[in-house]
Amino acid sequence: MRYLPLSETDRTDMLARVGVNSIDALFADIPDKARLNDLMDLPRRASEMQVERQLSALAAKNTTASSVPFFVGAGAYKHHVPATVGHLIQRSEFLTSYTPYQPEITQGTLQYLFEFQTQVAHLTGMDVANASMYDGSTGTGEAVLMAHRITKRKKAVLSGGLHPQYRDVVDGLSQMADDAVFSLPADPAGTEDILSQIDDETSCVVVQSPSFYGQLIDLKPIAEKAHEKGALLIAVFTEVVSLGLIEPPGTQGADIVVGEGQSIGNGLNFGGPYVGLFATKQKYIRQMPGRLCGETVDAEGKRGFVLTLSTREQHIRRDKATSNICTNSGLCCLAFTVHMALLGQSGLTKLARINHGNAVKLKKALVAVPGVEVLNDAYFNEFTIRLAKPAHAIVEALAEKGILGGVPVSRLEPGKPELESLLVVASTEVNTDEDRAAFASALKELLA
Repeated sequence: MRYLPLSETDRTDMLARVGVNSIDALFADIPDKARLNDLMDLPRRASEMQVERQLSALAAKNTTASSVPFFVGAGAYKHHVPATVGHLIQRSEFLTSYTPYQPEITQGTLQYLFEFQTQVAHLTGMDVANASMYDGSTGTGEAVLMAHRITKRKKAVLSGGLHPQYRDVVDGLSQMADDAVFSLPADPAGTEDILSQIDDETSCVVVQSPSFYGQLIDLKPIAEKAHEKGALLIAVFTEVVSLGLIEPPGTQGADIVVGEGQSIGNGLNFGGPYVGLFATKQKYIRQMPGRLCGETVDAEGKRGFVLTLSTREQHIRRDKATSNICTNSGLCCLAFTVHMALLGQSGLTKLARINHGNAVKLKKALVAVPGVEVLNDAYFNEFTIRLAKPAHAIVEALAEKGILGGVPVSRLEPGKPELESLLVVASTEVNTDEDRAAFASALKELLA
């Protein structure tokens, strides 16, 4: 058997070695009601060509981001990734490398992680960055737990502009840790009064900029009020390209910066894997989750790299660990590093300007459509519009016309009638004037 290489004798020998009589005995601890007692409803076998044909037919049912005008954002963005990125990360020394359990012999892995950390620290305006998190949402949850450890408090205030899925992750972790989370109502236009929610019990304030709705937020007054009350400011972003134009969160007073790095070097991939960015101030470094790579010299004075900090339960006592994160998004942050190196500082700024310019063009095209209201006055490459009809139905109708026209807020915030007409739209460097014209024309027809 091509895909099942073990013979019956092989299986019998293995069972004898582990001391059981049958494979079923290996699953004895699983309750009967939780076990599958029959074969799954799948074809028993097929030729390789038949399998390829069937899977290709299933895949063809997807409408891919590259095949139609695409205006979806809300935390996952369609950008051009140079072919060089894919070529380099598929080299065997990168693609087959695993987590550096013996760091001293994985110099190549440690070096690119060190370069990645340096890039993230520069982008965010922070002192130090770790070697990546799973993604932006889990990084946000870890940042809140980190703030609790630093401040010895347990109340987190979440902005109404925080991505709903990020908020859900924070809520889930906080419930497990018996912490308090105060979430402000949805804030599409960026008008919430978050300052009044910060008190002497607050551990941290979590603010996303650009927000889930696309609104740019001035972090400085929030940082001042948080610090006045002894709290920390956690700044979050889902579109890392925005840092090519926007003042870094670190220079605006953020204590911890968390973000999603998917936009640089990584495709949409139908939802992942992605790469979480995490940076903080030097004085908080020992409370930072994940791991940190550093630069040093060896006994002969040659440059080398080390695993400087790894405050996780695999390396130290569990009760002293800052996180149970088992690894970092190694290949994804390598892709990030390669793409960022190709761009350079001027290239990132140019890319950011193109993104913002395309969003301005999209806003002009959509605001001319009867039944469309733009809610944001300050944005990067994404903003929210209010439609004269429910956004979910409009998006479905647009898809029928071959246009992926954004994310209905109700998809991530169900059961809230006041949000049902809101649609988050994004326009990156991959969108053309023809794409925007087709979107506006289809929207005008559907709203008539």
